[in-house]
Amino acid sequence: MDIGLLSVSMNVYSTKRIAEEAEKLGHYIERIDHTKCVVKLGKGKPQIFYLGENITNEFDAVIPRIGTKVTRHGAAIVKQFEMNGIFSTARSLSITRARNKVRTLQIMARKGIPIPETLFAINPDNISEQIEILGGAPVIIKLQEGTQGLGVILAETQKSAKSIIDTFYKMDTSILIQEYIEESNGEDIRIFVVGNKIVASMKRSSEVGEFRSNVHRGGNTEVIKPSPKEQQIALNATKHIGLGVAGVDLIRSKKGPLLIEVNASPGLQGIEAATGVNIAKEIILYVERNGRRRRK
Repeated sequence: MDIGLLSVSMNVYSTKRIAEEAEKLGHYIERIDHTKCVVKLGKGKPQIFYLGENITNEFDAVIPRIGTKVTRHGAAIVKQFEMNGIFSTARSLSITRARNKVRTLQIMARKGIPIPETLFAINPDNISEQIEILGGAPVIIKLQEGTQGLGVILAETQKSAKSIIDTFYKMDTSILIQEYIEESNGEDIRIFVVGNKIVASMKRSSEVGEFRSNVHRGGNTEVIKPSPKEQQIALNATKHIGLGVAGVDLIRSKKGPLLIEVNASPGLQGIEAATGVNIAKEIILYVERNGRRRRK
């Protein structure tokens, strides 16, 4: 198969690993910097150009690794590949859904998947009321499009929460506010889904003095086996967002597992190191099962 790997750099661990496994399995894979792609619309069939070359029909499948800052453009490029009949491990609509935390949680709530109590608003005149709706401080404040633990703040008092939320509102920054789950003890679970199966899972624990458990924030990891309920949540969340490859993040609470995020471009480094699972190979095998069938 000829595979297009949509990524800005081959120096990224996940990009490099996926390319390595594709080559080991006998496929041609080419990194395409989606930020340098151009789509031509108008008379005739739409075309995709990369560095002056027409790549419209060059690939049997594409694997998007779209960064946060270029979500819209990256999703538009993926959409054009889709419209040209090319299989993608993540649909364009799914990428934009997963990138926006509010949209993800709206879908999860509608589908009956348990999530933390969450509020989003833009009104700076009733911040105290908003905090009280969630049961008061402490609360978690998140950027709607943050990633890798960035843009996640714990406001421990009513005063600090009001100050932080007011600042974001006045900066026209989209945020959401969530209840603080104290019993999670700074731990969360990352479940990696490829196709319709769970291929790896790990628990991430925060360092002392840090409530965010993301590996990029210095968190520790260990292999776990998710409970049947956690497995069901991860698989259903991936299906409802519409992703072929996803990293699903959960926390454990007194009410049971709660979904906090679905990642459309989950990193491989931390979870491959923690679990020893060759996730990059699983992704290529998934492409094999679907890319050829779609092209035929």
